Amino acid sequence: MMKHLGVILWSCILGCMALNPVQATSSENLRWFDPQQAGFPVVQGQAWPQELAGTYNRFPERLRQQVNLGVWKLSCQSAGLSIHFRSNASPIRVRYRLTKNDERSMSHMPATGVSGLDLYAVDRHGREEYVPRRIDWSNADTIYCEFRPKADDRFAEAGYEFQLYLPLYNGVSHLEIGVDSTADFTFLPLRSELPIVAYGTSILQGACASRPGMAWSTILARRLDVPLLNFGFSGSGVLDSAVLAELGTIPARLYLLDCLPNLADKPDSLVTARFRQGIDLLRRHYKAPILLIEHAEAELDGGDSAARHKNALLRACYDRLCAEGVEQLYYLSCEEIALPDDALVDGIHPTDYGMVRQAEACEAKIRDIFHEPVGEVSTTRPLRQRRDAPYYEATDRHEAILAQNRVDAPVNVILGNSIVHFWDGEGGRFQSHGGTNWQRIMAPAEFRNMGYGHDRIENVLWRVYHGELDGYEAKRIVIMIGTNNLEINTDQEIVQGIVWLVNEVRYRQPRAQVEVIGLLPRRHMEERVARLNESLAEAIQPMGLTFRNPGVRLLNADHRIDESLFLDGLHLTEKGYDRIAPEIASGVN
Repeated sequence: MMKHLGVILWSCILGCMALNPVQATSSENLRWFDPQQAGFPVVQGQAWPQELAGTYNRFPERLRQQVNLGVWKLSCQSAGLSIHFRSNASPIRVRYRLTKNDERSMSHMPATGVSGLDLYAVDRHGREEYVPRRIDWSNADTIYCEFRPKADDRFAEAGYEFQLYLPLYNGVSHLEIGVDSTADFTFLPLRSELPIVAYGTSILQGACASRPGMAWSTILARRLDVPLLNFGFSGSGVLDSAVLAELGTIPARLYLLDCLPNLADKPDSLVTARFRQGIDLLRRHYKAPILLIEHAEAELDGGDSAARHKNALLRACYDRLCAEGVEQLYYLSCEEIALPDDALVDGIHPTDYGMVRQAEACEAKIRDIFHEPVGEVSTTRPLRQRRDAPYYEATDRHEAILAQNRVDAPVNVILGNSIVHFWDGEGGRFQSHGGTNWQRIMAPAEFRNMGYGHDRIENVLWRVYHGELDGYEAKRIVIMIGTNNLEINTDQEIVQGIVWLVNEVRYRQPRAQVEVIGLLPRRHMEERVARLNESLAEAIQPMGLTFRNPGVRLLNADHRIDESLFLDGLHLTEKGYDRIAPEIASGVN
C-alpha cells in the first residue's frame, strides 16, 4: 500500500510527467545494459581505454602519484565522457550512481550540469536532435533518467544512433541503460579516428553548462563529428609538465591548449616558460597541430586587465615560436571568440550561450586547420548517414574501409552511392547484379569500391573529411555521385556540391588523376539529368579535370532509359554495368 501511495505522490509532483522511473522499472519488462560489460571498450573520451576499463575516469591509476592531487581528483570526474549506442527503444531509461552524492550541484552550476546526463540522437540522415529527459533525484543512492526520442517513420526498423553524455563535475561509479525487452540495442565501439586532445581549465571541463551536452568541447565534437578527449581540470589546469608529458603520448589529430585563464596571477616568465615547455612536450612523440587559445573573457574587461596582459604575453610567445620555425602552431584570439557581455554566469564561466559561441569560434579555426570548409547549401555541408540500415551500417563500412586502406593502400578509387556500392556484389539490398562485371573489368583495373548505399554528395564529403583518402597516394580517383540529391536539391546546388567535393578530393590527393562521372539517367528524370550533366561538364572542364558521361549508353533512341539495363529505373543490372564499366575502368571515352 505504501508503495502505491509513493507512486501517486511522485506523479502529483511531476504533473503531466510519466510515472517515476524508479517505480516504472520495477513493473516493466526491461533489459539493462552495463557499458562495462559490453566485451569491448565503449566509453568514448578515454585516452587509455584498456587501463581505464571498469571506470568512468579520465586518468589511469598509474598517474595518481605523478600528477598533483587536484588534477587527480578532477580526473575522476567524467567530463567529456559518453556512451554511444544504437537502439529503436522509446523510452530509454538510465540508472546510475555518483561518486559524490552529497555534491550534486554547485552555487553557480545546476545539478543537471554537475551530476546529470544528456542524450542526443542522430537519425538516418545524420540530423542531430536533443532528447528530452525526465530525471528523478529523490533516491539517495541511484539516480533515474527517462529519455523519449521522437520516432520517425523508420525508427522502429532502424532506430537512431545515440550519444549519452556523463556528468561534468561528478564521477560515475555505476551506470546501466534500460530498454524494453523487444527493442534492439547495440553498444558502439570507439572510433578509429585520431582525437582532438584538449587541455584546459574549468571552462573546458564544462563550467557552467546547464547540462553535459552544452559544454563547449562537447558541442565542438558534435559539430566536427570527431572524437575529443576533455582534459579540463578546473583550477588545476595550469600547464603542468607531468600532465603535458602524458598528453603528448596520445596520438592526436590536434592538441588544444586553453589554460590561460588559470595563469592570470602567475609571473610572466613562468607563463612563457610553461607554454614553451608544453609545446616541446607535446611534440616529443607526435607532430600534430597545436592550437593556442587566448583568455576568452579578456575582450569583456576594460583597461589593462590581467587577462588582456596575459593574452598579449601569449601572442608574443606564439610569434616568437613561429619565428623560430615551430611548425603547425595555430592561434585563436579572444576577438575571434567574441563573447558578448551576457555570455557569462559569474564573470568567468560561460552560460550555455557562451559555450555555443566558444564552440563556434573553435570550429571555424579547426576547420581551417583541417581544411574542412563548410558551405551554405546542404551539398557543401559534410554529414553522415545510415539510410540503408538495417541492411548495413555506413559507419561500420567507413571503419572497415579505413582499416583496409591502412594495410592495403588502394591504387584507384571510385567514390559513389549504391550504384557503386552494389557493383561489386555488396550492400545487402539486392542480390549481386554487378559482381561478375566488377571482377572482370573493375578489379583488374585495381579499383577500390568506396560506394555507400543512399549516399548523397554531402555524405561523400563527410567521408573525405574523415580519412578515406588519407595516408596513401592514389593514381586515379573517380567521383560518381549526385543522383540521390535530385529529389532534395536544385541542379545548381548539385553542381556546386560536386565542384566543392572535387576541390577537397584534389587537396587530399594532389597527385591523383581526378575524374567526374556525370549522373546516370534514371526513370522519369532523363531530361533533367541531361541538362544537369551539361552544367556539370561546364563547371568541371575549366578545372583541368576529366568529365565523362557514360550514362548515355544506358538510353534508347528516344533518350529514355533502356529498362532492360535497370533493376528499378535507378540501379543497374549486370548488362547495365557492362555498358558503362569499360569507359570508367579504362579512363578512355
